[in-house]
Amino acid sequence: MSNDTGMNRRQVLQTLGVGAAIPFLGHAAVAQTAGKKVNIVNTQGMATLTVQEVMKRRGFLQEFGVDPNILYVADAAKLMGSLISGESDICMFSGIGSVLTAIEKGGKIKLVAGSLVKLEHAVYSKRPNIKSVKDLEGKTIASGSTGSLTHVMMVALLRKYGVDEKKVTFVNVGGTPDIFKSVAAGIADAGISEIDVYNEQEKYGVHVLQEGDLWKELPSFTFQGAYASEKAIREKRDALVGTLAAYAKLYRFLSSVESEKMYVESQVAAASRPVDESARWQWKFFQQTQIYATDLVLSEERIKYMQDLNLSLGMQRKIVPYEEATDMSIARDALKLLG
Repeated sequence: MSNDTGMNRRQVLQTLGVGAAIPFLGHAAVAQTAGKKVNIVNTQGMATLTVQEVMKRRGFLQEFGVDPNILYVADAAKLMGSLISGESDICMFSGIGSVLTAIEKGGKIKLVAGSLVKLEHAVYSKRPNIKSVKDLEGKTIASGSTGSLTHVMMVALLRKYGVDEKKVTFVNVGGTPDIFKSVAAGIADAGISEIDVYNEQEKYGVHVLQEGDLWKELPSFTFQGAYASEKAIREKRDALVGTLAAYAKLYRFLSSVESEKMYVESQVAAASRPVDESARWQWKFFQQTQIYATDLVLSEERIKYMQDLNLSLGMQRKIVPYEEATDMSIARDALKLLG
């Protein structure tokens, strides 16, 4: 579910458009969402395609009366543009740092839930002499663009261990697959990639740094969340409640031991090729780390951590109050539907 594309100020301004939510109607909302169309937009990563396949097979959206239209786009800028233009109502899987940046710059959108509240990334290196974060000083780090998810994650990790990010050289090579290729080829000294190659370190001749498990090292760094346009919140609130309830049920299923067979089968279907071993390892990782937002609500502390990072990197000019950046009442009402 990688979302590594950063958004600079110009990109954000190009996608921005210029409400109070209608009252929640209790458990009757399930009936009211029957046949209600919800336009969902996500990036087309393998993990996203896998969980959407699980959602389709389990029928959770239909269970809550939601008729989904799912659109896949290439990057974060297109995600934002799809919501601002009104083409889509909600994005379920997005790096929240860029969303907060857009909100601070006037975007008529709000974060409405968490999706993956922990990182599913690690820091890889091929160099035998690079074993810890301290060893990265003076080295070349493969990354996305300045402000991208991989760049911000690495900065947060470097700072945690007292390494000045100005003393490393960041090289923009693209998303996490390109970063891993650069590290495995020995072009860059280190870089962040996802856990889909974590169990194949020996195969590629790489290793994870001692402090490289980012889900452990950066527990307050929220990977992905859901956000919706203010227009959709105002006009489709009950349908959004049903949508979030369906995803909460999906996250709880994926976090349970009963989901292994369906997760593996869904990833094989999404990949259109045998990926059983890799998919099974990923499923076990999800069980161990419990990274899904089974209770949906993003805390004020998590939002503050991400905004503080944005502010320190010049991605935001000021902190947006929690009540202005989010509408977690939709998530809370969704949880009521689960009993």
